[in-house]
Amino acid sequence: MDTETADVVDHDVTTITCVCGNTVSKDGLIQCNSDGIPVHNGEDSPVPAGLAPWPADEDLHTLCPACGRVYRDAVIEETGAAPVAFRVDVAEARIAEAIRIHWSLST
Repeated sequence: MDTETADVVDHDVTTITCVCGNTVSKDGLIQCNSDGIPVHNGEDSPVPAGLAPWPADEDLHTLCPACGRVYRDAVIEETGAAPVAFRVDVAEARIAEAIRIHWSLST
């Protein structure tokens, strides 16, 4: 089975065009942990219920909330390629709630 790969420009995770066509400026992409749970990026505030804490090892991933594809940031930054690491079900209660919380804090 061939690995799906997103388009990315210059090793920059903010330029991912997901396999489904989503981008940062379209429906948005979300930083997440290695389980695909959106992370809290507030440095000095407590982690809101529903979000994962920022990974201590800085092993960040990027979640496409439109389709559930997840990309590993370190691979993109090192190689300039954006293979899909895994997929999550964005309708599953835990993931869907974390996505909702992320967007509510981002506005």
